[in-house]
Amino acid sequence: MKRRDFIKKSALATAGVIAAPYILPSGRLYAASGTRRVNHVVFCLYAGGVRNLESVHMNDGNLMPNMFSGGGSISPDIIGAMEPLPASPLPMSLQNYGTLFKEFRYYNGPTGHYNGHTVALTGNYVDVDLNLREHPRKPTVFEYYRKHNSPQQSALKCWWVANTLGPYPALNYSSANAYGASYGANFISPTSLISPQGFDVLGNPRTFNSQEEAAVNNIRTFVNGMFNHSYSDGSAGVVNTDPDRVTLQQFITDLYTKAQNSSFLNSWNAGNAMNNDMYNILFAEEVIKTFSPELLVVNMQDVDICHFNYSQYANNLRKADFAVAQLWKTIQETPGMADDTVLIIAPEHGRNFYPNTSVDAFGRRALDHTAPTDPNFTGDPNMQMAREIFCLVVGPPNVVVQNQVISTIMGESTEIVPAIANLLGFDADMPGSYGVKPWSTCQLQAAFV
Repeated sequence: MKRRDFIKKSALATAGVIAAPYILPSGRLYAASGTRRVNHVVFCLYAGGVRNLESVHMNDGNLMPNMFSGGGSISPDIIGAMEPLPASPLPMSLQNYGTLFKEFRYYNGPTGHYNGHTVALTGNYVDVDLNLREHPRKPTVFEYYRKHNSPQQSALKCWWVANTLGPYPALNYSSANAYGASYGANFISPTSLISPQGFDVLGNPRTFNSQEEAAVNNIRTFVNGMFNHSYSDGSAGVVNTDPDRVTLQQFITDLYTKAQNSSFLNSWNAGNAMNNDMYNILFAEEVIKTFSPELLVVNMQDVDICHFNYSQYANNLRKADFAVAQLWKTIQETPGMADDTVLIIAPEHGRNFYPNTSVDAFGRRALDHTAPTDPNFTGDPNMQMAREIFCLVVGPPNVVVQNQVISTIMGESTEIVPAIANLLGFDADMPGSYGVKPWSTCQLQAAFV
């Protein structure tokens, strides 16, 4: 089979796999009593562990000029690791379009990446026994949106875009009673599949030995089991409408086609500076242009290189910053989303004050993110730096307070879900039994008019 034909057929097959578990025919189950502030929310998890010292405090100069104002030049000793990026696509830094919380907090639980993502998407802190092979136990913001939004929307309006696979696909819905796959988000991981690297994997499959083949078959059986149910039989699967399935298949096929085009992959004129985070945002923009989603969550994790290379961590902070600016530019250029979208940006957690033993080529010590799990820890406060994060909320001036900087300790990770619910008008309909903070008690309210 020719490589081009193989890729085309693989795209169609993969599209069915991606689309199958998440699309449910519209049908209103619950009436929403709230009033929307906007019709679209994009939540960007600036993930991988971002320390406030390098971001909002700008100790090495302003590594994130597209998001934050001021801060001066980057420290000379890490300039050598900086790859050139194009000029900002925005007329001014994003903080001018909204409110910056410089001392947001991730208060409880382990400071792990999956833990932090789970907290941000469920509105609940998680304990140490979080199972990476299971869906969260409490509903995600995707499920709250799809179940309680009125009129109820299909998953074509609800997306989770991650730059890695691993456990992250499991975050599109939970195992909570009365929620689950029927209310999940569409999930794609462009840099794992819809990419030149994905083509290499699909077009050049390796030969497995018998033991490996058995393991692969077990995984295939497990994954296929997620798609062999129907909503009507009362099981955990869902039903797809034929029009939605066709739309999604065409969308995925189009992404494959675009990923083969070098000019598309360099749409931002960033050349060799493009990394996985930037590609992930680039493909998230295609979701925006095609579907104008009401709820989109996208993450970036390349800054996690900080475990062994601080200078590349700083370089990737700049790249993710540039990607966020491109994301906001695309939102403002998309009919229906321009001036009707709130963008929320926050890391999942921070990083330690003290370095580890790794030293990069530029003489910088690397950093981990190992805050004590005990929220009542009273030792060296620097050990709590992995719990210090920021939150930036930008949007229309009639919705978000413009050019406001809050420097006191205010707000926490668990407030993002109720904020999204309030913005989209369904917070009053969310059950209190799952532990999400009432919007009336959230300090994140300070960001809104």
